[in-house]
Amino acid sequence: MKVVLLCGGLGTRLKEETEYKPKPMVEVGGRPILWHIMKIYSSYGFNKFILCLGYRGDIIKDYFYNYEIRNNDFTLTLGKGDLTIHNQHAETGWEITFAETGPNAMTGSRVKQVEKYVDDDIFMLTYGDGVSNVNIDKLLAFHKSHGKIATVTGVLPPSRFGELITNNNVVESFNEKPQVHQGGFINGGYFVFNKKFFDYLSPNQNCVLERQPLEGLVRDKQLCIYEHEGFWQCMDTYRDFEYLNVLWQEGKAEWKLW
Repeated sequence: MKVVLLCGGLGTRLKEETEYKPKPMVEVGGRPILWHIMKIYSSYGFNKFILCLGYRGDIIKDYFYNYEIRNNDFTLTLGKGDLTIHNQHAETGWEITFAETGPNAMTGSRVKQVEKYVDDDIFMLTYGDGVSNVNIDKLLAFHKSHGKIATVTGVLPPSRFGELITNNNVVESFNEKPQVHQGGFINGGYFVFNKKFFDYLSPNQNCVLERQPLEGLVRDKQLCIYEHEGFWQCMDTYRDFEYLNVLWQEGKAEWKLW
């Protein structure tokens, strides 16, 4: 089963990091957040990825093309081009399709353009900037159980403000990023689709996944929500970038399922 990852956006709200590289390549703990997302899926045995490239897609290509020498000891014989890898990284067996979907294409257009690479009746899709400890096996089982075209993972967004728990004006605990329960679930990505979903998409570069395609599924009562109350965090801003790195450094990265 293929996992489609949207990697083509400009990441303008994170311009401190994305001026010269795409947002999926912004690092958390010394690795691109894209790598973290792929590791989440790989920990459940899903190792076939389709990357929808756009802005600075060449950087993503170069990173994985040179992945072996980045992450292993090796011996190179100059003049012959012989290369010997001496040890293996944990990502052996990843199959990655790099699909150029245009610098200005919207999310729906990007997905439609990779239809030719999706072989199975079911495929998964998410954004290249959000990590979660969602149970992929349970998500997939839920999708298969309801018989609809699509499943979206609904998440409880973290608050932008710290939460104070008090008792008689004495602060008993401080929660820096509590989940917001009163507002209900939001789109957290981590979709599962049947191939019929491609009929709702257009290759036109103005096709936005979250507009007509998903709205069409809602109209046809073909979209179900998998409720995930665990950890989820996107990387929209520099503050999010710093927060994710602090979690990793302090050993509190709840999305680290491997």
